[in-house]
Amino acid sequence: MSLEHETLNQLRIDRSGHSQKSAWPVLIVVGVIAAALGALYFWKGVKHAVVVETAVATEIAHDAPQVALNASGYVTARREATVSSKATGEILDVLFEEGQKVEAGQALAHIDPSNLKTSLDLAAAQLEVAKAALGETKAQLAQADKEFDRVRELTQSKISSESDLDKARSDADSLRARLAMQGVEIVAAERTIATWQQQLDDCTIRAPFGGVIVSKNAQPGEMISPLSAGGGFTRTGIGTVVDMTSLEIEVDVNESYINRVSPGQRVDAVLDAYPDWRIASKVIAIVPTADRQKGTVKVRIAFDKLDPKILPDMAVKVSFETTGEQTPSAARVVVVPATAIHLDGDQNIVFVAHDGRAERRAVKTGDRQNENILVQSGISVGDKVILTPPADLKDGDPIKEKGR
Repeated sequence: MSLEHETLNQLRIDRSGHSQKSAWPVLIVVGVIAAALGALYFWKGVKHAVVVETAVATEIAHDAPQVALNASGYVTARREATVSSKATGEILDVLFEEGQKVEAGQALAHIDPSNLKTSLDLAAAQLEVAKAALGETKAQLAQADKEFDRVRELTQSKISSESDLDKARSDADSLRARLAMQGVEIVAAERTIATWQQQLDDCTIRAPFGGVIVSKNAQPGEMISPLSAGGGFTRTGIGTVVDMTSLEIEVDVNESYINRVSPGQRVDAVLDAYPDWRIASKVIAIVPTADRQKGTVKVRIAFDKLDPKILPDMAVKVSFETTGEQTPSAARVVVVPATAIHLDGDQNIVFVAHDGRAERRAVKTGDRQNENILVQSGISVGDKVILTPPADLKDGDPIKEKGR
């Protein structure tokens, strides 16, 4: 049995040495592949530095006007009208919508004219009757004049009496008076027709001036009246039209500071809806009365240039600049090239080069001077801003400055 086991062991192949020798090449290949894959992954994960051009933010002297007074108010329209009719009637149609521009005299709505047309037709018929009566009277007068001439000749021949002559004269004069009265009646009838025609024309409601419709207050089928008759079931206006060229600002200034305001004074206006938009304006007038309850004086301010974004009733903040009697001080402000600033959404941003990386900063800008823009906040003097940054540049991306 032992001899047989020993014989079997001699016949078995020894694989231990072969396995050790053949495993090393495989391990080496696997290691090289793993190293290559790791290097590729590392290379893809690392973003290469972007070559950029930079400029240094500098400081200059800027004659900024001083603010004499701050106030708040609203945009108002000097020409604004709620359009109504001159007569009471049922609305047939409304020819406008909110936001629509209209011209002066443009038809906005129509009122039912059926009753007025009936009255107009009656007046026209009465005019025709008056004209026919006038023609009849003219014919009778012509006959009376001829009769008077014959009686006069007969009277001169002593054939007719003086009483016959007087009667013929009276008949002619009577017809002449009737003719004059009928002429006046015709004029009255024509004026009656004109009156009814005017009322018929008033059934078309027209725009009193050019502007924009800001509200629509009536619909077809409703009653409208220039008076508030009928309670809430009767409209007193079909809509409101605003002349957008008459927009201005009205602010209430505390009467204690009204001495700081004068006509023609420059004003810097900022709408609450557009806080980064500064609108050049000036004082039109100071209304010469004070509000006893609020202790304020109303001031009217005109925009130097109107813009479609300015709408009635918008809230606005204004800064009254100092007058020429007070010399504004020269302030030191930071400026950067205009190409360093770009808009991201509704915010102005710049990228600053810092320790080899791009640093994104939101800035508040001011006036433009040639190729530079004044920066009120966000960067400091000496910061290196990136000019014309790439569209895909992100905060923290590695960068390399040109020339370095």
